[in-house]
Amino acid sequence: MAGRAEASVEAVFREERGLLLAALVRRFGDLDLAEEVTSEAIEAALVHWPAEGVPPKPGAWLMTTARRKAVDRLRRDQAYAARLAVLQVEAERAAPAPPSDGGLPDERLQLFFTCAHPALPAEDRAALTLRCLAGLTTPEVARAFLVPSATMGKRIVRAKNRIRTLRIPFRVPDARELPGRLPGVLQVIYSIFTEGYAASAGPDLQRLDLAEEAIRLARILRRLLPEEREVAGLLALLLLIHARRDARTGPDGDLVLLDDQDRSRWDRAMIEEGTALVATALTGGPPGRYGVQAAIAALHDEAADVAGTDWPQIVALYDVLRGLAPSPVVELNRAVAVAMRDGPEAGLELLEGLAADPRLRGYSPYPAARGDLLSRLGRAEEAAVAYREALASAGTEPERVHLRGRLAEVTGQQ
Repeated sequence: MAGRAEASVEAVFREERGLLLAALVRRFGDLDLAEEVTSEAIEAALVHWPAEGVPPKPGAWLMTTARRKAVDRLRRDQAYAARLAVLQVEAERAAPAPPSDGGLPDERLQLFFTCAHPALPAEDRAALTLRCLAGLTTPEVARAFLVPSATMGKRIVRAKNRIRTLRIPFRVPDARELPGRLPGVLQVIYSIFTEGYAASAGPDLQRLDLAEEAIRLARILRRLLPEEREVAGLLALLLLIHARRDARTGPDGDLVLLDDQDRSRWDRAMIEEGTALVATALTGGPPGRYGVQAAIAALHDEAADVAGTDWPQIVALYDVLRGLAPSPVVELNRAVAVAMRDGPEAGLELLEGLAADPRLRGYSPYPAARGDLLSRLGRAEEAAVAYREALASAGTEPERVHLRGRLAEVTGQQ
């Protein structure tokens, strides 16, 4: 019985923690207090539910318990006495009506925008989002960013203090503010996914836990903002890329490039969902950066093989993307697509034009792409130099294994 109750608590914590935390932050205006009483409510459930059974509405039970603990905490602490009086008046005057099903009001959107507020440093936004909305512990967030747990703990405390000091409001931006604020929220989720898709360092190429958490957050955001086409575009992009996850590594965890992937292992249901979302993202107005990127991913996923990929259309989409979100990485990817459309010499010419961009220094995919095109042109010595440069900056062991193999091929040292 105890084991089943603990499993139930874990399921509730996973599904409703963000709802509970957001509602408590909205009610009490203090992120630390909300986190503490949320944890205490979970602990109380572990004590009571094995004996009394899991309640019909566990989220509402947790909310009632957490709210009581918060009020008790405020009453005991003199520093909170004035705030409590104000909060009680405000709660009675402006508390939203409870949902008709007796569950928690979904106030996570407010928490999304608070965690991704532009007043917070970019690294803090992603960390706070993982901590508050994804429910990762501080050590888990630290592992995601490859920093010591103590360092991450300080970073999260710093972010919370900044929210408190600057009086950053827990609210959804109004219609005038939303276009300027939403991209920051989307960027946070995309950054989390990117680290999951291609880990910056470590023994594994992918961090599937992070990628799947980013998709979960994007789904929540899509439910909360169903009319925002760029939200649909972001979710589409994540799904269409993540659909290839099982084919991106071999049995030993080695990197498998797109050309060599077994496409029968791609997740077709995920591709269908993502492709449908692309249509939503690109309909009804000018395209956004995530919608265009998702359209590129869809063309890759729909092709039977690399040779059958619609490279002219992909180049055209990169031309659109470079206008929406210009960056050296976009130019790099466009050059690779041009190489597939027009031949390696055309692609290499574009890559050489990026050589002086300081933002590509230490970015392993750039010299790796040069090495590939130089190898295809029969310029083995130059390819070897490029592969060595890529090897020096590669972050994960699967990338290094792959590059060592390519280097051995061009140097004849199999």
